[in-house]
Amino acid sequence: MIKYLALHETLEIHELLSFKNICLTKSTTMSALAQDEELKAILENDVATGTAHIHQLQQFLTKREDQQ
Repeated sequence: MIKYLALHETLEIHELLSFKNICLTKSTTMSALAQDEELKAILENDVATGTAHIHQLQQFLTKREDQQ
């Protein structure tokens, strides 16, 4: 049996993806501009975490046919 997301769930995931992409863009840009090493490390950690979250959210949209 193939499981599908409801329309509202798909739209919410798209909304979360948009938000996470904006956050990732901001963190990437600010880490390049930051001069404080501690702040730069925090922002780079946020970039890594944000990227992982985006990949997880994308799997909900692309791998739903594989879930049984």
